[in-house]
Amino acid sequence: MPEGDTIHYAANRIRPVLEGQVPDAIRTPRGGRGGVGRERWAQRLEGRAVTAVTAHGKHLFLRFGDDLTIHSHLRMTGAWRVHPEGARWARSPRRAWLVITKGDDSVIQFDGPVLELLTETRRRFDRRLALLGPDIVAEDFDRAVVLKRLREDDPTRGIGDALLDQRIVAGIGNLWKAEGCWLAQVDPWRAARDVGDEEVGRILDELRPRMRESARDGNQARHRNIYNNAGRPCPRCGAAVAARGQGDDNRTTYWCPGCQR
Repeated sequence: MPEGDTIHYAANRIRPVLEGQVPDAIRTPRGGRGGVGRERWAQRLEGRAVTAVTAHGKHLFLRFGDDLTIHSHLRMTGAWRVHPEGARWARSPRRAWLVITKGDDSVIQFDGPVLELLTETRRRFDRRLALLGPDIVAEDFDRAVVLKRLREDDPTRGIGDALLDQRIVAGIGNLWKAEGCWLAQVDPWRAARDVGDEEVGRILDELRPRMRESARDGNQARHRNIYNNAGRPCPRCGAAVAARGQGDDNRTTYWCPGCQR
């Protein structure tokens, strides 16, 4: 699943193409799940400028004049791409759900299971969005709010699982959960009540600059130390990296039993 840094990177790529511009064309080649009414998007958005391209956690927003917003969440399958005219697309054109063209560039969303046009009223009162925690990549990230929400949550929950809860902190996914706990030398299986505020802060402090760097340049891979490396030696202590499903969603957690306590 694309994580918060990937979505911010996409927003950073899209912004120079669309922000402040009236698109030349908007196409919705596929309906797909929840796609009812997309055939009218071009008509509803015609002549309207894109006033802002923003991200919050794993959500991306294209805001248009007259209080209309395209909201996207990529989940496990989706991707945003910017392609210049004539370039080969990253995925088959049959998999494009949204194509916005301006000049020589096309902004494309592929395979996005959540793609909807919201009025401002609906956006503000959408509980999925209203309940999101602070965005770890954002300039105004508020660690105190994260700690407050964590302490109000189930104290028996493993800290690794809690870090994935977008209501506590937005943007961390399975990769960054594993890397953050490893960098801070915190066992992701420890109950949240047994992980002190200083340790939680250390996880966030390790993740934030790395995720912000990845949001700028899109190079997430260089920050991987143990993710998807089950059975291989830990880069820090040499013990074998372990992996096991965690939480209600059984997302695979990677950790080093040798140096994470």
